[in-house]
Amino acid sequence: MFKDLDPILHSQLRLAVMSLLIGVKEAEFTFIKENTNSTAGNLSVQVQKLKEAGYIEVNKQFKDNYPLTTCKITSKGVQAFEDYVKALQQYLDVGKK
Repeated sequence: MFKDLDPILHSQLRLAVMSLLIGVKEAEFTFIKENTNSTAGNLSVQVQKLKEAGYIEVNKQFKDNYPLTTCKITSKGVQAFEDYVKALQQYLDVGKK
């Protein structure tokens, strides 16, 4: 009856990162950090998990001698996010019947 929720996306911070990226497609690490009220260390760990799952791409480079990390959602990430939202909607719809 209930679909399993993706354990990668079921983490609050990882879901917040994906929610941001679904809207902007690509964002700098500092933008994500500020908009999720996360610490750099925690966000870094969660971004790595999303990257390992293939949900985001991470690009590290330098801009004016400063490190610049950008995150971009992948097509696999978009599909996983949409599937997660649909599965969650099923949980919510059960109470309406």
